[in-house]
Amino acid sequence: MSEDPKKQVDDKGKRGSTKDDRNSAKDAPNSTKGARSGKSARSSNKGIITGVLSAAVILAAGGGAVAATSMVPAPSGGSAVDIRQADVPAGRSLGVCPEPARLVTGTEVDTDAEFSPVSTTATSALNALVLSNPAGTIPGSKVTSLAGDAVAEIAKTPTSTPSRSSGPPVLAAAAASISPVTAPTVVGADPIGNEQASVAANLSYSAKDGDLRGLAAALCQKPGNDAWLLGSDTALGRTAVLNLSNASETPATVNLDLFGAQGQIQAPGARGLLVAPGTTRSVNLAGLAPGESQLAVHVRSSGGPVAGTIQQSVLRGLVPGGVEFLSAGSGPSNLQVMAGVDIQDAAAIKALGSKAGFTDAVPALQIAVPGSTDAVVQVRLYGANGERQLPNGGVVTVKGGTVATLDLDGVPAGSYTVSASSDVAFVASTRIARGAKAEEPTDFAWSPSSARLGSQHVVAVPRDGQSFFSFGVPEGRATVSYAPVTADGKVGKSVDVDMSGGTTSLIELPAKSGQAVVAGYVVSASGDPVYGALILGRQDRADVSVLGIQDAAAGLQKVPVTVGY
Repeated sequence: MSEDPKKQVDDKGKRGSTKDDRNSAKDAPNSTKGARSGKSARSSNKGIITGVLSAAVILAAGGGAVAATSMVPAPSGGSAVDIRQADVPAGRSLGVCPEPARLVTGTEVDTDAEFSPVSTTATSALNALVLSNPAGTIPGSKVTSLAGDAVAEIAKTPTSTPSRSSGPPVLAAAAASISPVTAPTVVGADPIGNEQASVAANLSYSAKDGDLRGLAAALCQKPGNDAWLLGSDTALGRTAVLNLSNASETPATVNLDLFGAQGQIQAPGARGLLVAPGTTRSVNLAGLAPGESQLAVHVRSSGGPVAGTIQQSVLRGLVPGGVEFLSAGSGPSNLQVMAGVDIQDAAAIKALGSKAGFTDAVPALQIAVPGSTDAVVQVRLYGANGERQLPNGGVVTVKGGTVATLDLDGVPAGSYTVSASSDVAFVASTRIARGAKAEEPTDFAWSPSSARLGSQHVVAVPRDGQSFFSFGVPEGRATVSYAPVTADGKVGKSVDVDMSGGTTSLIELPAKSGQAVVAGYVVSASGDPVYGALILGRQDRADVSVLGIQDAAAGLQKVPVTVGY
């Protein structure tokens, strides 16, 4: 996979006299990367769009029939017609993966290797896992560029799809790990038996030197037309670059709504951003909203759907403060739950956070309220031994149209699940911090809100480093099961974890199952609502990143169709 020569970053972010200066941008021109290679080359990424359009046609047809019937009087002596269910064709499962972390274009290279912004140890990997149907048939799946050019095959298209026999499911899988990665990619899997494929993929990045030192990971996300991304920061020494990728054949026009601590930010350059098919457009957020330490970004696109991530990095003088990919979480709701909130020693956090420039080096909950009504949010924290009390009873008021942050620096060390609720819809994400000394590199991660777990979620796991599952049950009682999937495609025996309400369980995951390398897991939950996340780290380093658990594949969809005459 070669790097696209068209790649640029909107704001050049050139260096000034200090490294902090070079990370504070003032303008936001725009650019694209990942050039198109022709309509035929992108045919492999059309499936999911085709499936959606098919569903829309059926719905439109049904809606039109109902409307027509309502305007015409029923004929005398006519008979009632039963409402029939029409199958909605399943499209391809599609996940768009960002490129690895990169310095802003125009950054100078120091001659002193110790202080060079460019890493000599950076590594990246795309990790993908595709699960079979209950009969053991693995769907055809592959990795392509945004423009549709082949990168790698995960599983060949099956020549036949045998029916499931009686008895328990016979599951198999196919896995892929591609390293290094140099450009945005697309992971796609074909449907089987009119059901979408179960597939999960992520991109992981790691570096031990350079300005982008730390660990960053992002799920390869399904493109959409509406997403909220929290956690970005454009204050001095902080760099936030929004990358918008369009894997469809339809141009996308994107509008950005920006919210800060004082309210919505009016930025003329945030409207009408064109993202051509098969390309990525990068926007340096400091050019649209400079000096904002609490920035929420609402991405809305018309035309083609897009996948958006924010590359967020911190530099305190000459000391790297970490790097992370910010991904979209759940949309505005009255309840937001975040798992995988792993907190280190409280005393060390308090001491570090009190130093100048380190206010963002502590764990915190960030809340954004899109509407004009103030939200009174009740925050609860659930650990291994039950609920932990927060200052002021965990109640925080956030003004409508603003972003607010609640520090969690007084919480004892441990793994937690954060639950926030209000009678006003809001969005939320939680920051995790690593590192306790100001003179040493630190790192951070963000855990966006997520939906409750259901049946048969597929989780891809990076092949190196440490991995942990964090599961939380806010109330009631539930059972979580997880089965390892090895790189050779075998699905192992499931492990069950019974959990009582108001608790969180942290589970360290082994690198191998037997003699085979673990490529991922199949996770299911039953009982009361369960939330989960995958925590990534490195031995003897402050590196940390958090990945959500992707939604399970949808089964056969049906819509009612009314026929009148």
